[in-house]
Formats: sequence, C-alpha cells, structure tokens
Amino acid sequence: MILSIIICIITCIAMILSILFFPKIKMGKISVDTYWIITLIGAIVLLACGQADLSTVGKALISDTAINPVKILVLFLSMTVLSVFLDELGFFQYLAGVALKKARTGQTKLFLYLYITVSVLTVFTSNDVIILSFTPFICYFAKNAKINPTPYLAAEFVAANTWSMALIIGNPTNIYLATACGIDFLGYLKISIVPTVLSGVVAFLALYLLFRKKLSAPIEGEAETVVIKDRLLLWVGIIHLAACTILLAVGSYINLEMWLVSLCAVGSLFLISGVIAIVRRQKPAALLGCIKRAPYQLVPFVLSMFVLIVVLNEQGVTAAIGQLFGDSLPILKYGTTSFLASNLINNIPMSVLFSSIIQSTDGAAGIAAVFATIIGSNLGALFTPIGALAGIMWSNILNKHDVKFNYLDFLKIGVTVAIPTLITALGSLWLMMFIFT
Repeated sequence: MILSIIICIITCIAMILSILFFPKIKMGKISVDTYWIITLIGAIVLLACGQADLSTVGKALISDTAINPVKILVLFLSMTVLSVFLDELGFFQYLAGVALKKARTGQTKLFLYLYITVSVLTVFTSNDVIILSFTPFICYFAKNAKINPTPYLAAEFVAANTWSMALIIGNPTNIYLATACGIDFLGYLKISIVPTVLSGVVAFLALYLLFRKKLSAPIEGEAETVVIKDRLLLWVGIIHLAACTILLAVGSYINLEMWLVSLCAVGSLFLISGVIAIVRRQKPAALLGCIKRAPYQLVPFVLSMFVLIVVLNEQGVTAAIGQLFGDSLPILKYGTTSFLASNLINNIPMSVLFSSIIQSTDGAAGIAAVFATIIGSNLGALFTPIGALAGIMWSNILNKHDVKFNYLDFLKIGVTVAIPTLITALGSLWLMMFIFT
C-alpha cells in the first residue's frame, strides 16, 4: 500500500509541476502536452512494480458498468465533436456577435450579455468547448473595441465553469461521477438545476462587484461581425446536437446508453456531412476541423488515472479514505475536499479518485456526496489555473494573445468569486437533497 501511495503522489506532483513549468514538449512542428505523458508513466511504473495485476486492470477497462472509462471517454469526445462542428461553422462566434452588438450602450450591458450567452451555450455544450471557442474571440473583440479584456475573460471563464454543472454533459467530471454512481440524465438535472442557477447568479454578482469600476469606461471600437457561410451544414449540426441532447434525456427510460447515443449522433453527423461534401465536390473542412481539434490527450490521461485508482482500490486506500469520511455531513465533506483536491491534482483525476471513495457511502448520503463532488470539480476550476483542464487551456490561449493574466490575478478571482459561489452551490444542494430524499 505504501509504495502505491508514494508512486501516485509523485505522479500527481510531477503532473502539477509539468502544467506549471513545462506544459508542452516541442519536436519540430509538433507540440505535445506533458501532463498525460507523466500520468501514463506513473501508471506503467505501478504496473511494472506489481502493484496491480494486468488482468484486473484489463477487466476494469472493459467491464459492462457505468464506471467504464472507455464508455465515458466515448461520450465526452462525441459531445465535444458535436460542439466543435458548430464552432467550425462559426455558430458560437455568431451568437456572441449578436449579443455583443446589442450591448453598444455600455460595458455593463456588454458584460451582462456575454455572461448570459456563455452560460446558455455552456449548458447545452460543455465548458471546454466554450473556453476554446470564446476566449480568442474575446481577445480580438477587446483589442478592436479598445477595452480591458480582463472582466470579459473572467466572466467567460466563470460562467463556463459554473453553468457547466446544469447538465450531465456539461463537464467530463459530471459524466464520470454521475454515470459511475448510476445517475441518469433527468435524475441529474432534477438535483443540479437549482444549485446551478443560484450559484450562477451569485457568481455574476461577485464578478460585477469586482470589475464594476473597469466596466464604467466607454467602448470606442467596433465588435467583430461573423457571417455564417454554410447554413445547410449549420442546421445539420444543430439538429444533431439537439437530437442527441433529447435522446440523452430520455435514454435511461428506453434502455439507451448515453455513450451509444452520442456515438451514433457523431456517426450520423459525419455520414451526412460527408455526403454533402461529396455532392458539392468540396473538402469537408468542418469535419476535418473536428478531427484535428478533438481532445485526444484526454484518452491516455483518463485511462492512466483510472489505472492509478484501480491500484489504490486494490490496495485498500480508497476504502480507508471512505471510512474516514463516514456518512455524516457528506455535502460539506465531499464538496470542500473535492474543491481543494481539484487544485492539487486537477479536477479529472480528483473525480476518478473520489468516484471510488464515494462507493463506500450508501443511500441518500452517497447521492449527496456525488453531487457535492461534482460541484467541487466544476467550481474548483475557478480557484487556481491548475484546477481544471479548462483553466490550463484558457491560460495558454491568453499567452498566445499576449494578454497578461498571472497566477495572482487568477487567485484574486478565486477568492472573491469561487468561495461565495461554492458556499451557495453546496447550501442549495443541501436544500435539494432535503426536498427529494
């Protein structure tokens, strides 16, 4: 047990250091993220040291259970592809442009429109997709409008990582934790909607109080105009995303697994879009963009972290932690510890770890622990840049656009926004659990 714990701790520390100091390895024109390489090495070392049997790990990877990481990866990657397809066609930038044009009277109105737009889109897509889509747009817009980008970047990031709690598809951690504990689409929504709305409102008010002086400056430039060039493909993408979301909602009642629904939606999208490209005798640019932008690095990362957790399970570590937590005050214990742990080991490995710890908690306490951990995994992203992959991607994009936003600037938002938002979310979760259990 001791050797397993030591290797896991070293792996997590090395991963954090890689994110902070050497996030990428460049080999000519190829750039590779280092965080998943380190977790993969950690998993290999654990197996090489005989801390878990290869057959045990293999059975866990192909087991026909909700916690199967392969199914969860298929679901997440499929939903990401559906969203990226729309982004490739300029859909998200178009909606942002419409919202921003209606806010010409001042920055406060612009700030509100941006927050609402990002919040709504995040609910139906995912936080990572929104971060990838909106961050460059905000950087360009702020430069053209000659305004400080910080309030808008903060609003985008906070909205994306708060409203991502609403649906099970909003964040890969939602998918992993909820499906691992057998919570379906509507069962998730029933509990999550009130904490999401209340914490989203509190987050906006905290952001406004933080940036109200900067928002009083006038807007001097013009917003970027985005034109949708291919409306046919746009409607194909919208229909597939909408149909997939609806089927995810009703799938548990007609025995349809979520990963299979999303995979079929992507298959249909590729087939129809490919046929359209052939008929037009054009290059399928949107499909190629999806293939290029899909977050493949999550595959070895999640699988490697899953191996680490299998080892800790085999050695009895997660069971010991679960017994230490007990069944009392699950919302407080799991909510706060998952929030803090996300900023130590990143929210995805935290979710993998906590999904195993939660197994020792039964009944209503177990359900409360799941949702509290989901809240911690989403809002943990707001505290420090290493709290989530979205924070890492966001910081990298800002560096490319020469926007200064250092660790202390991030922590300032974390203290003033994340903490009151977390308290609101956990408090309202307690209310929802009181009503439904």
